[in-house]
Amino acid sequence: MMSLTEYLDTIPQGRLGIIAMRGCEELAKRVSDQIVECRAKFESENETNLHLKGYHRDSYILSATFPRFSTGEGKAVINESIRGYDLFIISDCFNYSVTYKMYDLKNANGEPLNVPMSPDDHFADLKRVISACAGKAKRITVIMPMLYEGRQHRRSARESLDCALALQELENMGVSNIITFDAHDPRVQNSIRIGFESVSPTYQMIKAIAKSLNNDIKFTPETTMMISPDEGGMGRCVYYSQVLGVQLGMFYKRRDFSKIVDGRNPIVSHEFLGTNVEGKDVIVVDDMISSGDSMLDVCRQLKSLHAKRIFVFSSFGLFSSGLERFDAAYAEGIFDKIFTTNLIYQTPQLLKKEWYYSVDMSKYVALIIDTLNHDRSVSPFLNPIQKINYYIEKYNLK
Repeated sequence: MMSLTEYLDTIPQGRLGIIAMRGCEELAKRVSDQIVECRAKFESENETNLHLKGYHRDSYILSATFPRFSTGEGKAVINESIRGYDLFIISDCFNYSVTYKMYDLKNANGEPLNVPMSPDDHFADLKRVISACAGKAKRITVIMPMLYEGRQHRRSARESLDCALALQELENMGVSNIITFDAHDPRVQNSIRIGFESVSPTYQMIKAIAKSLNNDIKFTPETTMMISPDEGGMGRCVYYSQVLGVQLGMFYKRRDFSKIVDGRNPIVSHEFLGTNVEGKDVIVVDDMISSGDSMLDVCRQLKSLHAKRIFVFSSFGLFSSGLERFDAAYAEGIFDKIFTTNLIYQTPQLLKKEWYYSVDMSKYVALIIDTLNHDRSVSPFLNPIQKINYYIEKYNLK
């Protein structure tokens, strides 16, 4: 968090308030608790006790409910005053564990049918809660870790441009800032004029792999290599390679452009471009794991090239086709561990897997919120190279 001097040099934009959309309650509570702890420490160190009314509270989460009519239509209700608040709305549009009832529908057993909320449903609820603010909040920031329609960021031929349209809707509704993590293509921000930040969890991923392996990994060019599963993800992989000082490789996806399967052209094969990986630990870096077919194919090819250990860094683990194929691949020795963040929904089954490691991002999100509330720059979080270098220097001394 910020130093005492930095706190005293800045005045918060307004009273801090956090609204957790459905499915984000646990993450929002973790974030709120981090800010409470930080500001309690600041208050104890600040003898003059100069700060705004309501600056330090037991919780920064504001009460909001999202009732549904029997038709499935919904609305948002904010249950307390938000006038003058610096409001942060946390939304996970990919939490399919959240359900609702409609039209007294029943399943095959005659029990009430719970309809899972789709990304479209979540985004509609987000717009509802922004509408419920009705101009009373001083500023509204939307924290959407995985960007809604982020994969539909550009248009080819006659198809919708969903991500840009969604961002423009939020802008037109009065949102001042949009914070996302590891956007599939950050250039989509060119469609809006408001603040847009795509934050990378690089630092947290590096700490997570060191901790999970009990420091049994070396970040040197001779022992470790970063791998991008496709040409589109080279940017994030190059960053890892540069800050860790290790070598870089890439897979090229050959696609069959004569077919469309599940909304995309199927991958024919992965072709590796890079130096020898034999005997090295390799870390495959991507923004998301969807079905996992592509990622597991990359891991298999790396194993066939005699890589020593294979780890996967992915900001978002969707696992949309189930976990069985990952269980089988792990048992086969195709990969050693997968790291994804807790920024989106994780099933209880996933959290129990031996091959899975959940990277907690709540402190990082709390830091961003607290910094923005004080109207300070978030540039150190967008490029935390000094922090990473300091950590790696200490790590190598061990």
